[in-house]
Amino acid sequence: MNPAFTYCPCCATTLAMITQTEDGGEKTRLRCAACGYTHWNNPTPVLAAVIEYQGKILLAQNAAWSGKMFALITGFMEAGDTPESGIVREIQEETNLATRALSLIGVYDFQRMNQVIIAYHAVCHGEVRLSPELLDYRLFSPESVKCWPAGTGYALADWLKSRGHTPQFMEFVKRDPE
Repeated sequence: MNPAFTYCPCCATTLAMITQTEDGGEKTRLRCAACGYTHWNNPTPVLAAVIEYQGKILLAQNAAWSGKMFALITGFMEAGDTPESGIVREIQEETNLATRALSLIGVYDFQRMNQVIIAYHAVCHGEVRLSPELLDYRLFSPESVKCWPAGTGYALADWLKSRGHTPQFMEFVKRDPE
């Protein structure tokens, strides 16, 4: 059950996993037995950018993350955004950089977060000023950057391949519970 949806937003009845026949067959979803509301739980579109700045790749550290991971600039697509205008907006909001050129890298499934990532390569200029969402940024040469084996890390790997580089992936170490 999705903890964000416990009660029906229409009538406040507790939602339950209920199976019904839909196009394509039987589907079990969070539904309201009282009014028939269905929580579809469709993936959320997320925009991401491999930012090329001063000939290097800009990666940033999110203030909400534990650890010292640096990653692509990302953000949710908002009502009224096209994917292109949304990522240009996110880059400007989070880094203060202006986007000079933009090209699609690809679309990536990120089921762990129930997201679809639309990734772009952005050539940017200006003076970096981070939003409060970000703690720090670093510039990496394409040869030195390491990709992470999830979500936007695959977009970075595809961009590196398109530039003739062999992507290197970092290893995630699973820690035993203490």
